[in-house]
Amino acid sequence: MTSALHTKLCELLEIEVPIIQTGMGWVATPPLVAAASNAGAMGFLAAATIRPEEVGHEIEKVRALTDKPFGVNFLMDAPGADVITDAIIHGGVKAAGYNRAPSGEMIKKLKDAGVVCIPTCGAVKHAAKAQKLGADAIIMQGGEGGGHTGVVPTSLLTPATVDAVDVPVIAAGGFRDGRGLVAALAFGAAGIAMGTRFLMTAESPVPKATTDRYLKAAVTDVIVTSQVDGMPQRVVMNELVHQLESSSSIKLFIGALRSGLQFRKVSGASTFDLLRSALSMRKNERLTRSQMIMAANAPMLAKKAMDEGDPVHGYLPSGSVAGMIDDMPTCEELVKDIIREAEQTLAALAN
Repeated sequence: MTSALHTKLCELLEIEVPIIQTGMGWVATPPLVAAASNAGAMGFLAAATIRPEEVGHEIEKVRALTDKPFGVNFLMDAPGADVITDAIIHGGVKAAGYNRAPSGEMIKKLKDAGVVCIPTCGAVKHAAKAQKLGADAIIMQGGEGGGHTGVVPTSLLTPATVDAVDVPVIAAGGFRDGRGLVAALAFGAAGIAMGTRFLMTAESPVPKATTDRYLKAAVTDVIVTSQVDGMPQRVVMNELVHQLESSSSIKLFIGALRSGLQFRKVSGASTFDLLRSALSMRKNERLTRSQMIMAANAPMLAKKAMDEGDPVHGYLPSGSVAGMIDDMPTCEELVKDIIREAEQTLAALAN
């Protein structure tokens, strides 16, 4: 492999290539995580959509499919975060990913156990704070990224963050190929993180009815809306989003309450736990009361599309890059193609 592609991220995580598969809810399941890691990248298991007491079992499933390093992504302010932290440590997981409301106490506990801590941020000031709390590397997601997103493009956010922190920066938002990897390295990043591109692989658990919507989407079909859960989210436009965009505040409120009750059953969390988590979100994310209530919408509406295969009544979180994806290779094929193209691009630049 070209030496330029063996970065500090590879050394930190003990992986072959500087590529991370992000912990997408309902998508980053053991088979996908293991496939990404077996391909030489690093997969992250999505624990936010798993009952906390079952995370240890899911870690064991990944371990049965790969002997390569992998990570677990979770929400530190969600019910059962302490249980997930223990499962990560006891399971010998290489890295922990997190974003919302980072807990200094949990981060210290993970680091003391030798777990690499990698938060995801969307602003330079948040990255600086994350480093002070103990981050070993930071994923910086630009506005092109899927799901909850900001407005600063990856091309501006990445170099600004590299200048502001001393730990490796991993660029996210808009990546799908080797040229993108080289561009990220040129910005000063130590690697790239991809969600939508790994969602669109052969090992992805997402039902065909939903992945077909991604394959048909043009770049202009991937838009940002605040109507799913009150916060800006980049999604593929579909019937549900059209409906939400034209719904009254009362209808949105009722739908959010219904989603909250459904999520309580799926997550196993008590009403008190969910209220405590919501209040923490409101404090740390500076949400309004209506946004706090609407936040219950996202997990269940995503489950409809990503898990149940209903892209009409569920929403499709997506990076802008979905409009550039027209195939579903295996993770091994994808990673090999990215590295091959990156090497070719570097060689061409040297001539």
